[in-house]
Amino acid sequence: MNWFGRKKTMVLTLGLILGLVLAGCSTAPSSGEESVPGEAQEKTQEETQEEALKDMLDDVIGEVTVTEEGGIPCASVDVYAMTTAMQLKGYGERAKEAVQAAAEEILRLDRLLSVGKAESEIAVINRDGRGPVSADTLEMLREAVRVHERSGGALDISIYPMMDLWGFTSENYRVPSEEEIRETLALVDQTRLVIDESTDPATVTLGEGQGIDLGAVAKGFTSARVAQIFKDYGLTSGLIYLGGNVQCYGSKVSGADWRIGIQDPGNAAGIAGILEVSNMAVITSGAYERCFTDQETGKTYHHILDPSTGYPAETGLSSVTIVSSDGMLADTLSTACFVLGLDGSTDYWREYGDDFEMILLDEDGTIYLTEGLEKKFTTQDHKVKILYRK
Repeated sequence: MNWFGRKKTMVLTLGLILGLVLAGCSTAPSSGEESVPGEAQEKTQEETQEEALKDMLDDVIGEVTVTEEGGIPCASVDVYAMTTAMQLKGYGERAKEAVQAAAEEILRLDRLLSVGKAESEIAVINRDGRGPVSADTLEMLREAVRVHERSGGALDISIYPMMDLWGFTSENYRVPSEEEIRETLALVDQTRLVIDESTDPATVTLGEGQGIDLGAVAKGFTSARVAQIFKDYGLTSGLIYLGGNVQCYGSKVSGADWRIGIQDPGNAAGIAGILEVSNMAVITSGAYERCFTDQETGKTYHHILDPSTGYPAETGLSSVTIVSSDGMLADTLSTACFVLGLDGSTDYWREYGDDFEMILLDEDGTIYLTEGLEKKFTTQDHKVKILYRK
């Protein structure tokens, strides 16, 4: 599926709300703008639509809608940012203000972190090999360093050149040659990243030819920030959906746990089970999320690359879900544990798992559940094995 088709589908899944918000936009040049003669004739209709949609979907906040549930105001808004369709819902007297403020914060963080925005902090560092970072970016870098060290390099934010080589950054997918993999792999080494906190602001310096991407950290950090905004506005509960990242703020208005469906990697239209939690982030990384099929061989390649090989991680897992009160931690670990595989993830959880639990699905459909979720997760169609601490 091309860029236009994938983004169009994402918007449709939100009930065309973002499309309605943009109904008044025009693709024609506004007064004072000049068009290049002959340019429009040289483009196909789909290319023109694709460019127009891309421009319109770059940082979009929909209209905040307000209803009432159980006598409590409920506000919701759709957001398109970080190349993801998002939904925010909050309950409380200041719910409308809270979700609007949260949506604006999402866009601010997107502009700060996106590798695709030329003036973002990350893009500047990748371009110049060095640059200053804000307190927010510094916090994410610290977390990435911590998980990198604990996981033996399973999480590595310097994977960006390899992601670019495979086309996952541009969606111009291709299978690189072994020589290209070998040459680019020399650039993937997070230990060459130098963070200097003695300066104000702190600065980051990369090794020659390196690039970084905080995609494995940013959405978790963002969902945690939104939850904090909800708290600051005095909301009683809320649900934050950032693509595959879900953050439950408090419990439902009724006092019951939120019921979160865990995607079944073997069935795009189904779920593997239901998780019931409150005040937790539930973040999933799966081989089914971003992938492409090589037309020559018929083999499918997913976007979760193993930093030690440069190829998509093949560990027997099809998805990893991390459950934690810390959204940023859950985000980083969902990627790291996918690369670590079942045994490596289990060892990591047993050593460091005081603040998170896991749901691991293997390629045969078996679910491995850490003991803290045993009474919170239900499934009908999958075999479940419980992982216990030793």
